[in-house]
Amino acid sequence: MAAPSVFETIRAAAPTISVGMLTADLGHLASSFEILEESRVELVHFDVMDGCFCPMTTIGPPVVAAVRTSLVKDVHLMITDPVQKVGDYVKAGADVVTVHAEAGPYTHRVFQELGRMENANDPARGIVRGIGLLPATPVEAVEPLLGQVELVLLVTINPGFGGQAFGKETPARLERTRELIRRSGRDILVGVDGGVTRANVADVAGLGPDLIITGSAVFDGKAPADNARFMLDAVRSAARTS
Repeated sequence: MAAPSVFETIRAAAPTISVGMLTADLGHLASSFEILEESRVELVHFDVMDGCFCPMTTIGPPVVAAVRTSLVKDVHLMITDPVQKVGDYVKAGADVVTVHAEAGPYTHRVFQELGRMENANDPARGIVRGIGLLPATPVEAVEPLLGQVELVLLVTINPGFGGQAFGKETPARLERTRELIRRSGRDILVGVDGGVTRANVADVAGLGPDLIITGSAVFDGKAPADNARFMLDAVRSAARTS
């Protein structure tokens, strides 16, 4: 029996979390990924920032490639002009590639290119193409691209600036996004990214996203295994009661 596609894997797990690795112990990454695997987490989130699209500079393809894991590699490109760079992340083993609507004029071209690429880990599993939206971008910006993507990621904060809370506009943005997807007739995942904590994860999950990105709430330097299990359990419990 063929392995499920990346999209099918995420759809079957949803609602679930994708754990950001930037706040993990970068000196002991292998141990950090083992913690996630043992905690039943299925996705790990790579925040790629180039210092141009947003103020911070983080990682590039070599780090994505260096990570050896059974987890789905969820790569979030917060970079300018990704059309010439996206292939490097696919070669590095990205299973999910999210680019931003605000990243340049050729977003449609990026998704066309991604649609022709093979998953470097397993060509049969495909690549999930995601479009990211910053808080000030109308969700209607995704409508012309819904035929080219499998994920819409609503970023609830301004990336690269610390200390921000989950955006209060997000519930309405989520509902409008779901309505656009319903009208398209396609099965598209919806995710939220930014400001998700142990204190609010149940409320965020109650809004109905398929994918919740979280980072420091898991890798807080204290109890990442306990945190990961707590976040997963909270998401699933909220989904059962909503």
